[in-house]
Amino acid sequence: MFVTMTDDAFRLDRQLCFALHATSRAITQAYAPLLAPLGVTYPQYLVLLLLWEEDELTVSGLGERLFLDSGTLTPLLKRLEALGIVARQRDADDERLVRVSLTAAGKRLRRKAEGIATGVACAIGVDDDEIAALREPLRKILLRFHETNPSKAATRPRPRAKKQASR
Repeated sequence: MFVTMTDDAFRLDRQLCFALHATSRAITQAYAPLLAPLGVTYPQYLVLLLLWEEDELTVSGLGERLFLDSGTLTPLLKRLEALGIVARQRDADDERLVRVSLTAAGKRLRRKAEGIATGVACAIGVDDDEIAALREPLRKILLRFHETNPSKAATRPRPRAKKQASR
């Protein structure tokens, strides 16, 4: 299918990429004051969400799920390790693999993070139904992008079972 680019198509407010980018930045900014008491950044929080879901993941497994390469993820993990929140250890059977697990402090941090998703929803003025309605089409676009761009195979997400509406 070919799309003809009209003058209207070049308007900034017509660009999906800009709407996604600006919204992502705004939501990330809404997280900042809520994450400050935990002492973590938004990308660090994403790592913690995965580890709270499934402790002891490999660096490559985290990268696949977060769509981050090891060059981006490794410094982030080093900072979490310096904070005493995670521990990194080489796999005993395959030294090429580095396993990341929560420390006791990282596990305790989960309790402090319980109100963050609700706080962000309130800050941006959306409810659970609106979040669910937005999340699913965005997830489909992301998966479709990785399916149609084989060069991105290293960061292709694993299919996940659908869960209850969450942020």
